[in-house]
Amino acid sequence: MSPLTGLERRAFVLAQTRLMAPPLVPEIQLHLAARATDLWEATEATLAETGLPPPYWAFAWPGGRALARLLLDRPDLAIGKTVFDFAAGGGIAAIAAAKAGASRVTACEIDAFALEALALNAAANTVVLEMAAGDCLDALPAADLVLAGDVFYEKPMAERVWPWLQALAARGSSVLVADPGRAYLPASGLVEIACYDVPTDRDLEDREMRRTRVLRVVALGQQVA
Repeated sequence: MSPLTGLERRAFVLAQTRLMAPPLVPEIQLHLAARATDLWEATEATLAETGLPPPYWAFAWPGGRALARLLLDRPDLAIGKTVFDFAAGGGIAAIAAAKAGASRVTACEIDAFALEALALNAAANTVVLEMAAGDCLDALPAADLVLAGDVFYEKPMAERVWPWLQALAARGSSVLVADPGRAYLPASGLVEIACYDVPTDRDLEDREMRRTRVLRVVALGQQVA
């Protein structure tokens, strides 16, 4: 099967989602899957590509929602700043940063379908996002504020992401991680700055609510305040 075009990917996103506001963040509208199982089945049946990434972009995960809630409630964290949203998914945190008054917001995603969803979601919320496609871990982006929602769910991912986030903090970026209790969250080097009870989908999670913390990454050698 030949690779899908951008227009075909966008058509798939539109066909498999509907525009809605996720719980906890009613200010933002996203193209989201109404039922996780239906989208996973559609992904397998319609695309049938070996190694196709799961459609993580079609769900507002607890980490992203917690970051978005914090930025909307605390616009001082983003206003006038350059922001980099790592593994942005559908872009809820990036959109919140833009709404909070960031001067420039870049959303990084490795999944081409996520990039289409990001563009659609930015347009739905009348904000401008820049897109960074591909693996962003080989360089340190120039950003005042770096966001990483729900990135410690697998060991290989955590082992790559954590040194990168620490390097960004050491360089002077403010780095915020949001985590709903995933297994590979580092045990040290993080300071909690906010906490939310985030409603979840039982098709995706093992409970109906996840306590999700927003944490600041402390650079190696820094004092924990």
